[in-house]
Amino acid sequence: MLGQTEAYAHWPGEFLVGAYLKLVEECDVVDYNVRVPGGGLEGLGELDVVGLNFKSKTAFICEVTTHILGLLYKNNAETVARINRKHVRQRRYAKRFLTSFDSHRFMFWSPVVPIGYLTANLKKIDGLELMINGRYQQCIGALRSLARKYAHETQNPSFRVLQILEHLRND
Repeated sequence: MLGQTEAYAHWPGEFLVGAYLKLVEECDVVDYNVRVPGGGLEGLGELDVVGLNFKSKTAFICEVTTHILGLLYKNNAETVARINRKHVRQRRYAKRFLTSFDSHRFMFWSPVVPIGYLTANLKKIDGLELMINGRYQQCIGALRSLARKYAHETQNPSFRVLQILEHLRND
């Protein structure tokens, strides 16, 4: 279990992704820190955000890394290897537990990824949608647009912060 401070550092990014899945991709269910049923060693690895759209029969399986100064684990090669291992876990989970969904979208979300080695090699991971840099910014922009329109509570703390920021008055 993460300590309270560590948990809070991860949640805002995951909640932003969850808000995007719920409000833009129209997922009926969004869950966070999903673990493989049954536990064991396989259950130690989690899926950051899973969204299910029952109408389109689409499952979204998302890895979220909110390194605001730039994505990096140990070094570039280890960073790519780690994201690839997480993508393998996403695919394995979908194959075992999300078979009733016609479409599986595997996403990696990160606001700041250095352009060069990382972006070039992450693009080589087959089937992984990169929601990074400008694309990440576009998705958050879509959420901000919705936050300007809606004042009702959505049960998502990150989206609520966007609503507050978008409804500030200047008087």
